[in-house]
Amino acid sequence: MEFDIPPRSETAMAAARDRQESLTKPPGSLGRLETLSVEIAGMTGDPTPSLESPVITTVAGDHGVVAEGVSAFPQEVTAQMVANLANDGAAVNALSGVPNAKNLIVDLGVAQSEYPGREDVIVKSVGSGTANIAEGAAMSEQQARRAIEAGREVVQEHAVDADVIGLGDMGIGNTTPSAAITAAITGADPKTVTDHGTGIDDEAFERKVAVVEQALEAESPDPTDGLDVLRSVGGFEIGGLAGIALEAASRRIPVVVDGFITGAGALVASRIDERVTEYLLPSHSSVVSGHAVQYEALDLEPLFDLEMRLGEGTGAALGIAIYQGACDTLSKMATFEEAGVSN
Repeated sequence: MEFDIPPRSETAMAAARDRQESLTKPPGSLGRLETLSVEIAGMTGDPTPSLESPVITTVAGDHGVVAEGVSAFPQEVTAQMVANLANDGAAVNALSGVPNAKNLIVDLGVAQSEYPGREDVIVKSVGSGTANIAEGAAMSEQQARRAIEAGREVVQEHAVDADVIGLGDMGIGNTTPSAAITAAITGADPKTVTDHGTGIDDEAFERKVAVVEQALEAESPDPTDGLDVLRSVGGFEIGGLAGIALEAASRRIPVVVDGFITGAGALVASRIDERVTEYLLPSHSSVVSGHAVQYEALDLEPLFDLEMRLGEGTGAALGIAIYQGACDTLSKMATFEEAGVSN
């Protein structure tokens, strides 16, 4: 798979740094907001970027591995929550209003994908959920490629005017493939990156760890090949998230990573084309085991820790608001010369 991802603009970053030094404040007094604004300038190629058209993509899919008892909720909850998202009843719908973001709800492989009267669900289903990774590969290579391409199409068809995209997810059982992806790509011990997820008991947790270990041993995915990892132990929505990140990066659109599932998508994207990491921005520090491992592998430092673990794009929504603030301080503050203030 080939992508045309440009490097960050050194010219725009240099101009942004120069402007930061001339604003009416002591140098460095806005801390990370200053460095973040410079990074975004490099991503967008604009020395005074503004993030006025944010989009959050909440991508949904089901997973055959729920048959192993790795989730506290039944599979039908995925479709029910997609309908709730489409009806503006979920947490990410509420939080999307903070940065005034458009929320796109995408079905990449929900098993019971019927949403009567909800035409605003973008349906690009690759299949009715993945296969059970305890019994074999999650999907075929063709399905893996299609999931990534479907994510690209979401940007091409529904977010072409976005100036920042937040990643979000929905899918019962999706922490299991995300743990497998994280362990496969980073080399971390499966037990350290597997979490209790929706609130399973210790017995179910041990079963979940065993499933991850078994899937990795049986498929032996190539950790340098994101497509192979996705095919072996991934999810349709995780592939879609990777495709969104890759397509956004090719268009110089910054991508805000949410929690553990979107982190898995970002890892897959980074192993398909490492240049995508130049366009990834962190949001919160999830309490889900393995999220810190993902951030370290992606060379990202979380912006805040509110003990969140929901997913959907909730952390990304709050993160986008911070990035908007960072860009506004760069572009809207007066310089010492403009304000007539002695420097």
